[in-house]
Amino acid sequence: MLSRKNMPLDAMRHASCFTLKRVAALLLVGMLPAVCPAEEYVDLQTDRDAFTPSTHTVKPGTVLTEGSYVYIDNRSGPSTNSYPELLCRIGASDRIEWRIGGGYVDNGGGYLVTNAEGGAGRSDGTVAYESNVLYGFKASTTEQHDWTPKSCLIVEAFTPTSGDLFGTTPVVTYAFGWQSAAGWQLDAAVRYAYSEGEQSWFNKWAPSVVLRIPVSERWEVHAEYFGSYTDGLPNEEASPFFSPGTHYLLTKNLEIGIRFGWGLSNDAASFFSDAGFGVRF
Repeated sequence: MLSRKNMPLDAMRHASCFTLKRVAALLLVGMLPAVCPAEEYVDLQTDRDAFTPSTHTVKPGTVLTEGSYVYIDNRSGPSTNSYPELLCRIGASDRIEWRIGGGYVDNGGGYLVTNAEGGAGRSDGTVAYESNVLYGFKASTTEQHDWTPKSCLIVEAFTPTSGDLFGTTPVVTYAFGWQSAAGWQLDAAVRYAYSEGEQSWFNKWAPSVVLRIPVSERWEVHAEYFGSYTDGLPNEEASPFFSPGTHYLLTKNLEIGIRFGWGLSNDAASFFSDAGFGVRF
């Protein structure tokens, strides 16, 4: 065997080149963990992010907790403050989640801009204070395929624990939507509630549509139209709103967001704001 001293010059160059390539490859492999992102940010799909709920359910073994503070500037009567609008979504299977929560509100007549339900408020201009608990489930009904949308069904009940009225309000929501290849999400929903008023029970319908646009891996904005329309009151009410909003992922399991909007009729509140969070365990 030739010693390195007696090796031909071309052979020495070839050996040196092979060694340098091997060292460079090892260095590149060692650098990959530092170059690649440590974690991938995936949207939490909170329901509080907009009036239109997400079409996704929580994965089994996972708990998604959401909450909000909502301020509503009513056109007539006192303003509304609602908090914490707590909602715990517990994954039961690949298609079903359980939902429990609760909240407190002063002047519940402004219950028009979130997924919470409560009393219709007082007509004499005084402030009503109330609290309630919610319970129910959410089920995934279809997956997106061609023109078939991803959809879900939410069945809930809101039972007052304090306030002027003590009837349980049943609520059913059907939501559906499509996501584009670029990540844009168009969702719509129809919500029905059988609500208790000062004189009798009445029907309340709430259609909505929202366009959600990702700005980055952690930041999303949306624009939404929704409304609340009564059936069965002596004086029927139509309360449509336009509402933009945004949310940001602080970590892969913690989201903060804000939405605000303006009423588009005399029945609707002049303005509202909704600041909240979502945290996944």
